[in-house]
Amino acid sequence: MNNTGGRGARRRALITGLTAVAALLATACGEETRGQLQTAGDIAGLPVTHFESGLKPDAPKPELRVRNASDSQEDQLAIAAIADVSDYWAQEMPVHWGEEFQPVAQLLSYDPNEAEIEVCGATTADAAMNAFYCPPEDLVAWDRGLLLPLLRERFGPMAIVTVLGHEFGHAIQFRLGDKAGVDESTSTIVKEQQADCFTGSYFRWIAEDKSKYFTVSTSEGLNQVLASMFFIRDEAGQSASEQGAHGTAFDRTYAFQLGFEQGAKECAGINQENVDARITEQPFHSGDDGSGDITIDERSVGLLQQSLDEAFAGAGVEPPQIVDDGGECDSGNSTPPASYCADTNTVSIDMDELAAIGQPVDRAAEFQGTESAGGLGDFAAFSEIASRYTQGIQKGVGASLDSANAGLRTSCLVGAWAGVIKDPGSGNTLVLSSGDLDEAIAELLQPRSLLAADVNGHPVANGFARVESLRLGYFEGSSACTQNYG
Repeated sequence: MNNTGGRGARRRALITGLTAVAALLATACGEETRGQLQTAGDIAGLPVTHFESGLKPDAPKPELRVRNASDSQEDQLAIAAIADVSDYWAQEMPVHWGEEFQPVAQLLSYDPNEAEIEVCGATTADAAMNAFYCPPEDLVAWDRGLLLPLLRERFGPMAIVTVLGHEFGHAIQFRLGDKAGVDESTSTIVKEQQADCFTGSYFRWIAEDKSKYFTVSTSEGLNQVLASMFFIRDEAGQSASEQGAHGTAFDRTYAFQLGFEQGAKECAGINQENVDARITEQPFHSGDDGSGDITIDERSVGLLQQSLDEAFAGAGVEPPQIVDDGGECDSGNSTPPASYCADTNTVSIDMDELAAIGQPVDRAAEFQGTESAGGLGDFAAFSEIASRYTQGIQKGVGASLDSANAGLRTSCLVGAWAGVIKDPGSGNTLVLSSGDLDEAIAELLQPRSLLAADVNGHPVANGFARVESLRLGYFEGSSACTQNYG
């Protein structure tokens, strides 16, 4: 985040819906007492499921020719993923585009620590920690020595399926050509958003139990998939217009969820115009300090109080005050390191613990597969405080704080606040920096996320719904939060 250097012009007009939040939430509260809530656990029309995701015990052995394949667990998963995603596209391409799917001509497994192999104009040593599709050779290749073991160990077997599904998305683009709006002039970010979207459509097929090879739960399983996409995000400060840009975690999970919810045909409609309208990947702006991170301390939390008060002024309620007194409430339930204390209308915080959460992300440690000495970033810490602040706003207008949808409504309202402060020229006290939304995604994907939790600290079970609610608020404002989450 970035401080604009002073209070600046107070917001006279907020995002659509903040000025009407009191009436909307009051209506929603009446619905809650009748039990007419949306189901918080619904995943794009599929029920929430809990089971171990991965290769089915009775999965057939793929009959594929793979150059340099080993008998490692990583290669077994990768080859099964290739066979599976090929089955998926053999079904989808005739239905949506009237074409028969042509299998990829070449498959290559490699270990960059072993003998170098020439591939796609380079060597496998140059492709460490990578998987890729090479159009001239119609080849899909993957690093079984470094990348795939790291993904499996950190995120489970379906992370490998995610990466191979993505690379096959590029093979589909190559096959569809004009039907996907892709040619030599198409920007990298459009190609990558399409490939992520195709991956989401493929995972919907798995979640519907149509795969012979894999099974994925819509709770923990999809959580791991989204976490793996977060891991392979671009660095903060990169521009979406750069060659090779893949997108932020916020952008990549959007595309995946679009495909999961609306299918492969919708993915082929992704183009430069609609990507430009919603992409969040951008360089640090000129006034940014500290490459997007500021220290969580008394001064910055004071600026956070000011920013939240400005954003939610239209709610017409007494805003809660943020106080550094340990992160717990004298009475009622506590959710340290930040708690909304209803009897005093305060947000109690543990400054030291939040400062640790707010430490910059250690990307080097992430890729080494070690525990990061850093935190989740400043916006993750600010979001946890903001989530408890919005509890006070919701209480002020009479909304239930411990209903089934309270956690989703809360993260959505935090997203709405982020949407208010995204413009550096708006005069807001705080302004989003490049990478801030990814820090919120990182917090949302924590097993005990406070950002998507009700007043008692009970989070929504599935990360898919958590991320979607934050995004909804960011793009559509607070009115969408009450309309969708009661």
